[in-house]
Amino acid sequence: MTIADRWLLPDGMDEVLPPQASRMEELRRTLLDLYYRWGYDQVMPPPVEFLDSLLTGTGTDLDLQTFKLTDQLTGRLMGVSADVTPQVARMDAHSMRHQGPARLCYCTNVLRAKADQYQGGRSPVQVGVELFGHAGLEADLEILRLALQSLKAAGAAELHLALGHIGIYRSLVQAAALDHDRERALFEALELKSPGALAEQVEVSVPDPALAEMFRALGRLHGGAEVLEAAREAFAGAPAAVAEALAQLRALHQGVIEEHPEVEIYFDLAELRGYQYHTGMMFAAFVPGYGQALAKGGRYDDTGRAFGRARPATGFSMDLKLLATLVQSEPACDGIWAPASGEGLSEAIAALRDGGQRVVQALPGQTTSPEVHRCSRRLSLVDGRWQTEAL
Repeated sequence: MTIADRWLLPDGMDEVLPPQASRMEELRRTLLDLYYRWGYDQVMPPPVEFLDSLLTGTGTDLDLQTFKLTDQLTGRLMGVSADVTPQVARMDAHSMRHQGPARLCYCTNVLRAKADQYQGGRSPVQVGVELFGHAGLEADLEILRLALQSLKAAGAAELHLALGHIGIYRSLVQAAALDHDRERALFEALELKSPGALAEQVEVSVPDPALAEMFRALGRLHGGAEVLEAAREAFAGAPAAVAEALAQLRALHQGVIEEHPEVEIYFDLAELRGYQYHTGMMFAAFVPGYGQALAKGGRYDDTGRAFGRARPATGFSMDLKLLATLVQSEPACDGIWAPASGEGLSEAIAALRDGGQRVVQALPGQTTSPEVHRCSRRLSLVDGRWQTEAL
């Protein structure tokens, strides 16, 4: 192994250099200020927790993404946070114990054992919001609107929103009384988006003709707003929970287009992402030119049950690193270049910095040009006074 090889980063890990780091920090502040104006309070979860707490209620997907280590003080197994949402749910249920709705936001680094197929690398900077304590449609609509507003604040010009509802599939599975193996096979066929595989599994797993047709229809119900009308007809004889889920999707669609008529909305009633985790509405927001969702979220009620308090919950998350690539603007070149020494120079530099100016002071013998340090002005001694002038 060469010396250079020792410093190579693991797959999926990346470093952030100027000017991208500056863009990320500016965007972080923009988003957290946006969430503050909407009434969300910031929290900072720990980077490591005991594993049995960290993975409570999250299913196997997050378990596979979690780096594990042993606590040298207790001998207990710990996990590095791979997703902030379960941690914030624990805070709400166990540490804060608010009565009524609670709005929380965060921006922190997470670490994943494998790449997230939906949001890229293994070391994202996760930013997002969670709304606890309200089971009504108003909470889901607020989350959807805030997600779209977040992407616009990051510079997204064209947005596409994919909406689904995990309750439709859950209700049909319950009505069909499928055992675990048949339900899993049907789930995998729907995930493949393969009509042939779905038809084959329905044939062997769902003896009821009416329910079998509903499962087959589920695989075809994706597209624009017309999908909701087609679903109403296809699921006319379905359990009441299916009709309720469709009504929720119609209301969310109307609520979004009233405030964001420019957003293109796509429905996929067979979308099963986060099946073990989500309990209702699910969404993902896309921007042309990006192969993955820039924001994803939905409803995940009762996650806090294991911590002593089951609460309705809905929210979304994004990767700040990915968001910061939406606008590739050049950093401002507005700094002031100051010489290495001079009478009264320290006081002049301090006054400029106190006034919010960027001042880069040359070091003795430094030969790099001021432009390299993003300086467009120079601090010069003119008639006994330090003054700025254009380079």
